[in-house]
Amino acid sequence: MRFQSISLALTLCAATSCMTPENNSTEAVNFSQARRRAAEFGSILTLPKFETTPDEIRASIDEAIANAERALDAIGGLTVDQVTFSNTIRALDDIGYAANTVASRVYLIKETSRDPALREAGTAGSKRFEEWSVGLDYREDVYRAVKAYADTKPELTGEDALLFEHTLRDYQRAGLHLPKAERDEVEAMRKKLSGLTTDFRTNVTKAKKKVVFTKAELDGVPDSYLDAEGVKTGDDEYTVQANVTYHFLVVMENARREATRKKLKIARYSLAGDVNADLLQQIVLLRDDIARKLGYATWADYRTEPKMAKTGKAAMDFVRNLKDGLQPKFEAELEEFRKLKARDTGDVGARINLWDWRYYNNQVKKEKYTVDTEQLRVYFSYEKVLQGMFDIYEECFGLTIRDIEPGYKWVDDLTLHLVSDSKTGEPLGLIYLDMFPRDGKYNHFAQFGIIGGKRLPEGPYQRPTVALICNFPTAQDDKPSLLAHGEVETLFHEFGHALHSVLTRAESSRFSGTSVPRDFVEAPSQMLEAWIWDKGVLDGFAEDYRDPKKKIPQEILDKMLEAKLATVGTAYRRQLSFGLLDLALHSQINAANPGSAVELSNEILSEVFLPVPEGTTFATYFGHLMGYDAGYYGYAWADAIAADMETVFEHAPDGFRDREAGRRLRDEIYAPGGSRDVEESIRAFLGRERSIGPFLKKLGIQSN
Repeated sequence: MRFQSISLALTLCAATSCMTPENNSTEAVNFSQARRRAAEFGSILTLPKFETTPDEIRASIDEAIANAERALDAIGGLTVDQVTFSNTIRALDDIGYAANTVASRVYLIKETSRDPALREAGTAGSKRFEEWSVGLDYREDVYRAVKAYADTKPELTGEDALLFEHTLRDYQRAGLHLPKAERDEVEAMRKKLSGLTTDFRTNVTKAKKKVVFTKAELDGVPDSYLDAEGVKTGDDEYTVQANVTYHFLVVMENARREATRKKLKIARYSLAGDVNADLLQQIVLLRDDIARKLGYATWADYRTEPKMAKTGKAAMDFVRNLKDGLQPKFEAELEEFRKLKARDTGDVGARINLWDWRYYNNQVKKEKYTVDTEQLRVYFSYEKVLQGMFDIYEECFGLTIRDIEPGYKWVDDLTLHLVSDSKTGEPLGLIYLDMFPRDGKYNHFAQFGIIGGKRLPEGPYQRPTVALICNFPTAQDDKPSLLAHGEVETLFHEFGHALHSVLTRAESSRFSGTSVPRDFVEAPSQMLEAWIWDKGVLDGFAEDYRDPKKKIPQEILDKMLEAKLATVGTAYRRQLSFGLLDLALHSQINAANPGSAVELSNEILSEVFLPVPEGTTFATYFGHLMGYDAGYYGYAWADAIAADMETVFEHAPDGFRDREAGRRLRDEIYAPGGSRDVEESIRAFLGRERSIGPFLKKLGIQSN
């Protein structure tokens, strides 16, 4: 059997109004009433009970493991004539679900708690659970029961057949076909690997670097940032946190002084270098050793086998072909940037360095296309954007999204939202929003699963609960949190993952929500980024917070689209460099060719994108190498699918507000999750075979 990795991966007063079908009230929903409403549909809606002390975390992990072991003992004790689908295959999904629900909650605490002691306990608990879960694949008594059921040659269909097939495949991929001594060795290696990867992730979350500048050194950086809380730390001292993404981006895109950009880039690209360089080397070599012992040529082959790509070579070829196709556009864009730098510096031989591209990318947008991303922030106050996103997703997908008061907050500004069907009033799931940075918190943007969707053994359907953990700019005394257009894209994207989770109808946890092939999982969310390039959608929420009558003019939006196409080659070559370094690490480094993982990463980044500063260690802060290992190519793979899926809305009568297309997306992509072949889901949504043409057009590689 295989338990899902917990790393995969993403606010008490009762209100008086009850949500009813077609109820468009904006009042908060009472949880008890919502739970009773869910019961009318044979469902369970649950508020997680979070552990609040280290002892509670340890006790919860201990209990989860003990309960799972007892249930596994029951399966292992079945005789050949007792085995059924329900008491073996389905039971394994039930056991994994119960244990993972505890582990996912603890992992969220590890990444979000304000209490360092809780974060440490969460790290220890997550580490223990991951190591224990590896051993489950090697319980011979449980495997004998599964094999006995398989020997009955059951005639299964639909999701049950897929669950059976994947369960057997998991045992094969774990090495149950190997002699016991070799199985034991692989098990020990995988347990060691789980501990190393948890340590790597924890080091990424802990990594911090404060870089101090004078006001002159930050020339060009907007006052809105310089006046933000915690930035001005002295008379002429401004502290930029290199590990906080929006701090990093606003300086890199706007600071006129090259020395400032270089200093911050080096700081960012050196994060966790002292603790993760050796860990990464151990992890990559260990992964390769495991793959070879399991009969795979590389870890990339092992990891891509259950995905759409199927092989490491197919994934590598896909990325390399895109890289080569983008070469002319990439070179032309760099030359455009170089000319601006030559003009600014008076150096006719100026070259674009890694710390220059964001700044000159931004200058091209401002000078050639009159697009100033910082000035556009006034149109995107966080609260307005959030409500506007809710409104458009409600209209398009037939939903209502209402505030609901939880009984526990891990941070004061946490909010919780109930998603329901707008026609029937059926509660579908809960979404926590933890949206602003703080010390010790996960420092990127992601959805975290808490309670997955699943048909429970006793009959009711457990509706999902998830959390979005983000790091948007905080509000200031005289202005709200103001987002860049790219951050609005991120919000629409991440909430797409949440919808993918809560709209699930899959019967088993194995296929619920975002439990789909990892090179597809981003597609349904990447597609939703297109919404915020549509004037009709933007007019619903994008307004100047100082004067709500002012909307983004169509001509500015047109210029933004032109600017995006004019600079997409550079941005996407950077994305592809990450995919290629990931695949290279997991196909080129092995015992016979141990090379340095950091050095190889830097070589590929320098070759495919721009030379990295000497002595930096980008890969040590590249958290996607854990969980997305040999899978980062999946962002580009999924982008190709997302661009094709967008065409359904582009050609629909009501565009991005089209309810028929939205319902089809909900029914054919979100609801089934991984419970059927995703190629079948894509065909059902598109009404045809998929095409890469729309993606190549978006990249400017082909015109039609």
